[in-house]
Amino acid sequence: MQSATTVVEPRPTVADFHRVNRGGGLFSESVSQWIGAVFALVAQRLGLRPTALTITNLVLGLATSVTVVALADRVAAGDVPAWVVGLAALVGWQVAYALDCADGQLARVTGQGSAAGARVDVLCDVAAQIALVAALGATAVAQRPGTPSWLVAVFAGTWMVNLVTSVMQSGPNAASMVTSTSLPVRLVKLVRDYGAVIFVAALVLMLAPALTFWVVVAFTVVNGGFLLASIAFSACASLR
Repeated sequence: MQSATTVVEPRPTVADFHRVNRGGGLFSESVSQWIGAVFALVAQRLGLRPTALTITNLVLGLATSVTVVALADRVAAGDVPAWVVGLAALVGWQVAYALDCADGQLARVTGQGSAAGARVDVLCDVAAQIALVAALGATAVAQRPGTPSWLVAVFAGTWMVNLVTSVMQSGPNAASMVTSTSLPVRLVKLVRDYGAVIFVAALVLMLAPALTFWVVVAFTVVNGGFLLASIAFSACASLR
C-alpha cells in the first residue's frame, strides 16, 4: 500500500516579489521596489492582505506630510532644526512609497489582486500625493512668504499628471512617448521617478529648505511640460 505524498509548495522569496514589480523608474526599481519586496515577503509570512499595506502606506505618508506642514513655519523661523524634519520626511516618504510598491507585489505573487483593491490603491495614492504637495507648498511659502498663490496652485495641479499618466499606462491602450530603455534615457526620466523625486525633495527639506521654492518651480515646469507633450503625442496618435 502506497502512502500519499504531500507536495510542499516552495515559499516565495524576496527576488520572487521583486520580479513582479511594475517599475516606476531607475531609482524605484533599484531601491524602492527592493525594499517593497522585503515588506511584501514579511506581509506574506504574517498572512496580511495587500490592502493592509496600502492603508499603512496612506497613514504613514499622511502623517509624514502633516508633520512637515505643521512644522514649516517653525523651521523657517529657526525654532526647529531643518535636518530633523527633513530626515523624518526622507524616512517616512520612502517607507510609505516602498509599502505602496509592496502591496502590488504581494497581490500578484499570492493571487490576491482584485478590482476593489486596485481602486483602493489608486485612491490612497491620490490622498498621499495631495498631502505631499501640501507639504512642499507649505514649506515653500514659509521659507519665501512672497511665493505666488497661483504658482502653488499650478504646482499642485500639474503634480497629478504623473499619477494620471501612470494609471493610463497600465491599461490595454497604454503607450509611451519614449520607449528607449537605455541608461541615458532612464537617467533623464528620473525627473518623473516618484521614488527619486521624494528622495530629492526630502534632501532639500533637510539640507536647504529655502530652496523648496525652486523645487516647486522646477517640478511645475517639468510636469506642465510633460502634460503638454502628452496631449500633443496623444492627439497625433489619434489623428493617424
